[in-house]
Amino acid sequence: MITYISILRGINVSGKNSIKMAALKKMYENLNFGNITTYVQSGNVIFQSKITDTEKLHRTIAHEIEKEFGFRVPVIVLTVESLKTIINQNPFVDDNKKEPSFMHVTFLAAPPQPFDPEHVVSKKNAEEEIFFTHNAVYLYCPNGYGRTKLNNTFLENQLKVVATTRNWKTTTKLLEIALGAT
Repeated sequence: MITYISILRGINVSGKNSIKMAALKKMYENLNFGNITTYVQSGNVIFQSKITDTEKLHRTIAHEIEKEFGFRVPVIVLTVESLKTIINQNPFVDDNKKEPSFMHVTFLAAPPQPFDPEHVVSKKNAEEEIFFTHNAVYLYCPNGYGRTKLNNTFLENQLKVVATTRNWKTTTKLLEIALGAT
């Protein structure tokens, strides 16, 4: 069995697309996934499967959520190795002047389409920082993520790709849980 991390976009936000984690876990069990752990209410699930194709997993999970709960939710499925790589590529981690609680990762479902990085950077506040890779965008928002213009919706629109954002604490905790499951 391979350990995966699935990250759902847009559930349990402002009372919309509500899914109880116990119900989500049960749905994963019904898909014959094993060793299932949910983390916080925003749709983070660590699980194991014999399926080796992350695209197939993402389609299967998204389809089952729509069938079970009645709405569509973008799902990003990561391997433990891909999450490790994303964590290791964070350019802000080694800067002692940067507070980890202001770091965020926007996970990309696919490489971004051609976009104008200068336009995106022009929207950031003076203290903010942003860094792009093929599968993630790293944000440093010292005034809080709720105040940035570099939010998930903006980045999805600019990069023309499905994305979902997690804070640094959640991102690293997901890897910790996944490593414990392997």
